[in-house]
Amino acid sequence: MSGLKQRLVDLLTQAAQEAQKQGKLPEITLPEVTIEHPQNPDHGDYASSLPLKLARTTRMNPMAIAGELAALIAPTPEIGNIAVAPPGFINFTLNSAWLTGQVGGIWQAGESYGNTGEGKGSRVQIEFVSVNPTGPLHVGHGRGAVLGSALANVLHAAGYDITTEYYINDAGNQVETFRRSLYARFQQQTGKDVPIPEDGYVGGYMVDLAKEIISEHGDGLRDLPETELVTKLGEIGLPRMLAQIKNDLELLRVTFNSWFSEKSLYDNGQYQKVISLLQEGGYIAKRENATWFVSTALGEDKDNVVVRTDGTATYFATDIAYHYNKFLERKFDRVIDIWGADHMGHVSRMKAVVGALGIDPERLKIIISQMVTLRSGGEIVRLSKRSGDIITLRELIEDVGADVCRYFFLSRAADSQMDFDLQLAKKQSVDNPVYYIQYAHARIASILRLAKERGVDSTSADLVRLNTAPELTLIRKMLQLPEIIEVIAHTLEPHHLTYYALELATVFHAFYKDCRVVTDDPALTKARLKLVEAAKIVLNRTLNLMGMAAPDTM
Repeated sequence: MSGLKQRLVDLLTQAAQEAQKQGKLPEITLPEVTIEHPQNPDHGDYASSLPLKLARTTRMNPMAIAGELAALIAPTPEIGNIAVAPPGFINFTLNSAWLTGQVGGIWQAGESYGNTGEGKGSRVQIEFVSVNPTGPLHVGHGRGAVLGSALANVLHAAGYDITTEYYINDAGNQVETFRRSLYARFQQQTGKDVPIPEDGYVGGYMVDLAKEIISEHGDGLRDLPETELVTKLGEIGLPRMLAQIKNDLELLRVTFNSWFSEKSLYDNGQYQKVISLLQEGGYIAKRENATWFVSTALGEDKDNVVVRTDGTATYFATDIAYHYNKFLERKFDRVIDIWGADHMGHVSRMKAVVGALGIDPERLKIIISQMVTLRSGGEIVRLSKRSGDIITLRELIEDVGADVCRYFFLSRAADSQMDFDLQLAKKQSVDNPVYYIQYAHARIASILRLAKERGVDSTSADLVRLNTAPELTLIRKMLQLPEIIEVIAHTLEPHHLTYYALELATVFHAFYKDCRVVTDDPALTKARLKLVEAAKIVLNRTLNLMGMAAPDTM
């Protein structure tokens, strides 16, 4: 909990305990004390419903409880006013002098402002995107990519030791299908009538890839026997597809600490080791010529195949080995997987098998990223103008820019389906939240340039001069960034950043309209300049956490 919220919780707890000592409250176990921001700013900066919770167990009047507690809250520099409001809230308004004093603290913290230490260096792995290297990334993959990278930024700011990872599916049936599909396209380009395999990859990108390989390696490949050629094409084609995926993600400002090979789970013996462990624990059964994980023993509705009748491992089997590697070999304290909507049915069985390995399932968090629908002028956009195929992530980035992609993908909770409005995304106006937020930063940079031209320095600023409503409102909003980081660290919901960024930009634009910074009053100019410098720090930090640029001009 952020320092200020925790301070208020402590004060309320102490007041309730004192009320019990004085006989004004019965000796009961106190409920959890929570602090929230009132929806109506007229009700103060923070509010607690503790009196309402106490009323349910003590059968006392909540307004009477609120009055008793408010009277017992010890004076503190942070609080300017405490008020009781029906039906039983205690509202806190921050002290204006204390508020202005916080500007200097933000200014001194600089790029570390908002950081919290709650993670205490706990090791967290976030695995996301992890698309099979058998085709280009599409728009839906971009949403998971942005969710993962923004979440990693915030958890790092909250004091966690973060590893971001891409799981490369470079083994199994889909890779073999890719090889066979590429073989067919290669032969077709050399004039041979070879059909695409059933369930093969038919996108135009496979034709382009085949042409590239022929151009560069054709003479050395044409006469190879079929089996050898299929293998060789896979060796050339898969790394190229993976390189394209990496390049597309870098355009979106998404990078990974680690690229983990599925094939390595077999090469290093981890797959066989984990199957043996499950067998020893009584979780493996042989029937119908297949090998099953007995999920029903752990409360699941049905058992799940881990080895097919043809002897090949299922996707689930390698995922078990992969999570064994995460938890028991690399010893991550927590693992966060971000999966697409098509993996929803995989969640409960993954949790079950983690438990079967002796790992607390609560250490595994799986976030499902829902579908993205592209719209333009109210109409759904499904096909690429360039190729006629599905719209790729690269096309979207080239069309609207990385900043817009990142903000829009972050703007809804992961479990909500989202509409991506292409017309709004391209607008250079206040209707577009990305433009509006970045324009606030550019406006701040413009003010600072003007001050520099006029030789104004904020070093000796007297912050007491910051006492108008627009100034204090801006400071209040700036002080909420540590709380936002804390909330996201607890909920794993980075969409809160987009709301905060928009609110901060709105408050700054209102301040700019009402409060001229560089004025004929030197003392006021210095104070407001210090405030603007602090606002730049907070807005820049917020944009950085979202992985967006903070432009100085627009």
